[in-house]
Parts: sequence; C-alpha cells; structure tokens
Amino acid sequence: MFKEAKYKMSIERLSQLKDELHYLQTVREKEVAQQIKEARSFGDLTENSEYDDAKTEQGKLYSKIAEIKNLIENVEIVKASEKKDKVGIGSKVTVKDLEDNSEEVYEIVGSQEADPAEFRISDDSPFGRGLMERKVGEVVEIEAPAGLLRFEVLKIN
Repeated sequence: MFKEAKYKMSIERLSQLKDELHYLQTVREKEVAQQIKEARSFGDLTENSEYDDAKTEQGKLYSKIAEIKNLIENVEIVKASEKKDKVGIGSKVTVKDLEDNSEEVYEIVGSQEADPAEFRISDDSPFGRGLMERKVGEVVEIEAPAGLLRFEVLKIN
C-alpha cells in the first residue's frame, strides 16, 4: 500500500480550509440542492439545461469538498523557523539576482500556501529547496528551464 502524501501548511491555513469546508458543506450544498430542485420543477429533465448545469455544479462542489477533506486528513503542520540565521519555513528572504543585480523578498511557505505572484514560495519548489538552510552571504544556484540561476542571500527575517 502506498503512503499518503502529507500537505505542509501553517495552522492558519488549516483553519482557513476548515472554514471553507464548513461553508461548502452547509451553505453552498444547500444552495446547489435548491438549484436542482428548481430545475426539476421545469419539467422534462432530458432537455433541461438548468438541471444539467445544477448537476454539474453539484459534481464540482463534491469534488472540492473531497479535495479539502483530503488536505485536512493528510496535513503536516509546519511552524515558522525560529532560527533567523538560516532560511527555513516562515522565513522572509531577501535575495539578489546575480545576473541583473535586482533584489526580491520571498517568504518560504508550505506547498499549500505557495503563491508565486505574492512572492510566497513553497519549500518543495526548486527555488525554495535551494534556499532552505542557507545563510546570509551564501550563493544559491538553481537549475531552471531558462538555465542556471544564481542568487545571493542578503537578509533573513
């Protein structure tokens, strides 16, 4: 038998997922059931697009509920690194791109909280793995489709 994947996230993210699951199972599920009930009242279900749409929405809802339940059941709570001398989960890291000398600040988070557009990088991503356990002044080389990227760690918060 295979081992279930663990989903790294903070306690805050777990709380958000539990709130979302509660909303989907109570409020949203009743709304979709009402849509199906209304669509049935229109008569012949074989040519009833409202009914088909409502059933499709119900399928998506149940899929989302199952996905969130799986995340909650297989959660691995990660705490922000207490060490400020090395990069860890929860660290905010200022890095300098050694190719163009630009600086960016990234937050290292668990995989379920990653949002590259918000500079929240998963510890499981190539960039996140490359930064983990690094110290200020170290150069990180990341193999990417665009080639080898080089960054210097400037600051760890």
